Amino acid sequence: MILEDLKWRYATKKYDRTRKVAQKDIDKIVEAARLTPTSSGLQQFRVIVISNEQLKKKIVPIAMGQEIVAECSHLLVFAAWDKYTEERIDSIFDYITDQRGLPKGRFKSYTDKLKALYLPQSAEENFVHTARQAYIALGLALTQAAELKIDSTPMEGFDSQQLDELLGLADKGLKSVILLPLGYRDQQGDWLAPMKKVRNPKEDFILEYN
Repeated sequence: MILEDLKWRYATKKYDRTRKVAQKDIDKIVEAARLTPTSSGLQQFRVIVISNEQLKKKIVPIAMGQEIVAECSHLLVFAAWDKYTEERIDSIFDYITDQRGLPKGRFKSYTDKLKALYLPQSAEENFVHTARQAYIALGLALTQAAELKIDSTPMEGFDSQQLDELLGLADKGLKSVILLPLGYRDQQGDWLAPMKKVRNPKEDFILEYN
């Protein structure tokens, strides 16, 4: 059950370097992210999968010295569009119409509204919106990993500008948003592993308006 899987997972603090996640399971986690609902169906982010050991080590100092980046089996980088453009909006809707067997331009009135909304905004304003979409995908990736009993650690503690430079993301029109190490916990070495999972009590968390 998903709720039991979510109770099982926690932000893993130390990974077992000797255990690697099977490619079929990485594929499932990434597919969960790909199937994420996004604002206007624009799919404004990409997922970068890093398993190269040397590259992961290079990211450790960028991630404030957090060794889990190197210890984990795979590192996912969620990166969002740096801004909206006419081409990007048209491209995804052209693809949608092609896949659905609809005439190109079928959604022109809608895409014109999107362009009128987003294009006058600054790149910074655009990125705030696109980055939010990546967080939706993060949630689904975390859930899929938990269902597979694969440990994970969502991380915002890194220098996004340095990571973007290392991965050449600017050339792809992307900016890094969040990191997600994946692997298997080091049960003996992780101080958090034996700790009780704690969340706000339901009576404080849920606000009901009946």
